Amino acid sequence: MPSKIDLTGFASRGRAFLADLADHNDRGWFRAQKGRYDAEVKRPAERLIEQVTPQLEARRGEALRAKLFRPHRDVRHSEDKTPYHTHLHALWSAGDGRAWFFGLALDYATAGAGIMSFDPGQRAAWARAVAGPAGADLLDRLAASGLRPAPPLDRDSSGGPLADRVGLVVWIDGLEEALDADPVAALLEAYARLDPVQDWLATHL
Repeated sequence: MPSKIDLTGFASRGRAFLADLADHNDRGWFRAQKGRYDAEVKRPAERLIEQVTPQLEARRGEALRAKLFRPHRDVRHSEDKTPYHTHLHALWSAGDGRAWFFGLALDYATAGAGIMSFDPGQRAAWARAVAGPAGADLLDRLAASGLRPAPPLDRDSSGGPLADRVGLVVWIDGLEEALDADPVAALLEAYARLDPVQDWLATHL
């Protein structure tokens, strides 16, 4: 990826394109704007991934697989036939299912970490872990860090007891300004805050 790509203003430029896409979500418009999409969204996102990946791998001490999601929607089984997503999503995944997420849309700019869906072995290990002191330890870590888990997390939620969760992802919101100033640093700082979650999952699952 050419180093000349400037990531300053990354979130603002990306959102401007996504706003226009939301107003003209059809294949003809997108084809005509493909050069703009590549210049303002795709190539900067690829550059961001290229820069974040080795630093995240070095800090975590593990190999990660990076993925930038395509803008095309699968409309085969959906009543909504608009052909394109109006968001930008990427992730870095480890071999055990843990992942680091990034999302940019008109109404959010967020980074997350965790496991979206436990496999059967992880789900059983999760239920055992949270039934004991490890469950309280996880909740204490989240509370101390001011992190926001995707609901439900606590035992009083409508989603049932903690042990019944099928995944755990924790999010940091409100990254718009940081992503404009230095998106690489913004994501790495967010993922450093999320280390306690990933460490807990790696230890107990």
